[in-house]
Amino acid sequence: MNTLRIERDARGVAMIVLNRPEVHNAFDEVMIREVIESFRDLGADDTVRVIVIAAEGKSFCAGADLNWMKRASEYDEDQNREDAGELALMLNAIYACPKPVIARVHGNAFGGGVGVVAAADIAIGVADVLFSLSEVKLGIIPAVISPYVIEAIGARYAHRYFISAERFSGSEAYRIGLLHDLASSVDAMDAQIATLCTALLANGPKAIESAKNLIQAVSQKSIDDELMEDTIERIAQIRSTSEAKEGISAFLEKRKPNWVKG
Repeated sequence: MNTLRIERDARGVAMIVLNRPEVHNAFDEVMIREVIESFRDLGADDTVRVIVIAAEGKSFCAGADLNWMKRASEYDEDQNREDAGELALMLNAIYACPKPVIARVHGNAFGGGVGVVAAADIAIGVADVLFSLSEVKLGIIPAVISPYVIEAIGARYAHRYFISAERFSGSEAYRIGLLHDLASSVDAMDAQIATLCTALLANGPKAIESAKNLIQAVSQKSIDDELMEDTIERIAQIRSTSEAKEGISAFLEKRKPNWVKG
């Protein structure tokens, strides 16, 4: 691929590396399409258990590529709708990926880059990185990334950062929920991610996928009869799977389940 680098290890951890450091890993049409394809391919690959999204160079992701934005400024409304649709598909490919996705935020993330961080299941960053939802400075809004960012930081902080476009630190990103964890250095962050991958690899892969689906189904819903019935159905179905039977048997027999290597 032209804009990405894909790395894999023997444990089943795949890393998608944004590889346009000369433009701070800003998105254009090509990168967006390649991210979509990579997440779909890796998500369907049974040998992949965890996906880390990372970036090359100084920045994590500067949002939209300026040349792409210049081209988009000349589009009519229908063309802009189609263009935005691709970005929406990219973010959803990350968010809805059946594998756990970790964002490795080693550098600054602006605009759409914040959307990528928010769309990941888990985000770990270095304390001194900067974030900004900078769209209003350009006379536009963070529309397509908004469902993921608001889910991560809540409406209250979205009110501030969507309309101020101010930069905020990794420490603030951690405080408001955009980052799950902070590290003092890149090496410390990689050690945290390695520990986290080990924890994820100990869990049933189909159970992880179902847990992600559960969160998306239950979040922000009223606790009523319909929701309770849905959760009853979900646990009844998964308890009858071969993975669940293996996991419970392994626990009772004090052994590792068959999805844990070594």
